[in-house]
Amino acid sequence: QVQLVESGGGLVHLGESLRLSCQASGSIYNIFAMSWYRQAPGKQRELVAHITRGGITRYGDSTKGRFTISRDNAQNTVSLQMSSLKPEDTAVYYCNAEIVMAYAGPVDDVWGQGTQVTVSS
Repeated sequence: QVQLVESGGGLVHLGESLRLSCQASGSIYNIFAMSWYRQAPGKQRELVAHITRGGITRYGDSTKGRFTISRDNAQNTVSLQMSSLKPEDTAVYYCNAEIVMAYAGPVDDVWGQGTQVTVSS
C-alpha cells in the first residue's frame, strides 16, 4: 500500500506565495515521475507541473514562470512553490506519482487526496 499526502494549501491573497508539499509513504521501491495537477470547480483536471526522477521539469501554460516544482528522491517528496498567485489559481491541487512497489513490479499511478488553494482578490 502506498499513499501520497499533500500539505500546505490554504487561503492567500492576490500576488502572494504558497508552497505545497507531497509525501509518498508505504511500500516504495522506486518513484518515477511526480506531478501536480489541479481542478477548479466545473473544470477539468489540468497539469500544473511535472518532474522526472532526474529532475527534468515541465509546466502547464498557465503556471509557467510563476510555479516551481522540485523533489527530494531520498525523502520521497515533491514540492510546488507557487508565486504571484492569481484568483484563477484557485483549485484543489493533487499530487501524482508513478510508483513501483517492488523490484520488476508494475508502475502504479498514485494520487493524493488533494489540498485546497484559494486565492482572493
